[in-house]
Amino acid sequence: MAVKTQQYYVPAQSPWPIVGALGLFLLATGAGLWAAGIAGIAGPVVFAAGTLVMTVMLFGWFGNVIDESHSGLYSDQMDRSFRQGMSWFIFSEVMFFGAFFGALFYARILAVPWLGGAGNNAMTNAVLWPDFSASWPLLQTPGGIETTAMGWLGLPLINTIILLTSSVTAHLAHLALLQERRPRLKQWLGLTVLLGLTFLALQVWEYVHAYAELGLRLDSGIYGNTFFLLTGFHGAHVTLGTLMLFVMWLRVRKGHFTPAQHFGFQASSWYWHFVDVVWLCLFVFVYIL
Repeated sequence: MAVKTQQYYVPAQSPWPIVGALGLFLLATGAGLWAAGIAGIAGPVVFAAGTLVMTVMLFGWFGNVIDESHSGLYSDQMDRSFRQGMSWFIFSEVMFFGAFFGALFYARILAVPWLGGAGNNAMTNAVLWPDFSASWPLLQTPGGIETTAMGWLGLPLINTIILLTSSVTAHLAHLALLQERRPRLKQWLGLTVLLGLTFLALQVWEYVHAYAELGLRLDSGIYGNTFFLLTGFHGAHVTLGTLMLFVMWLRVRKGHFTPAQHFGFQASSWYWHFVDVVWLCLFVFVYIL
């Protein structure tokens, strides 16, 4: 292996940031067209194109970083910068979900009681929505769209158990790496990837059930909006986390990582545990309460 340099490595210009920006643009545009139901099949096609571009970008960028690491270009200072960067990235994700949870709490704690006449707003209630019932979830919109709440038993509970189990298997894989037990590392990490894929498959099933049988849709008022935004964005993060862990599994099979040098694996594990914690909050505040 090449000797590890002690200088701070500055990479050459890379096409991956602009490719990633293009992929995110296509994803956002496709999702918007798809959700709005306009432009026909263009929405799903643009969204699929964005997904493909993002996948190519992630594998390409990961490949560059792996090659640089194995070429001995990363110093201890570079390793510290990676850790700081990943920590700030996860913090930004905490703020991201905090904004959506804040919208949910605002609707439930402030807006719904206010529309129901709380705080001497009886006149507001009488003018805006005389028949409004100030209880959550709101199962009817002013336009008359009715829906059914998604219960926490069944698929949501099963998915919660799956994600909690995957967090344990990810930790066991990390322990196996530290103990240099490569066969167990491959098994536990592979199982974590399979659990992530199972979670995503069951979430798709849950969405089909919500649309087809419960009438729970994006246009089902504030309840439908918050439900799909929170669970949908979480599903997108699970997809990214599963992809990261899959790349780590491929690297493990090629003999990468040592107990002393495995930040790529560790960063993916941090992200996966973060995704699990967010789901626990979702399960409590979206499904149960």
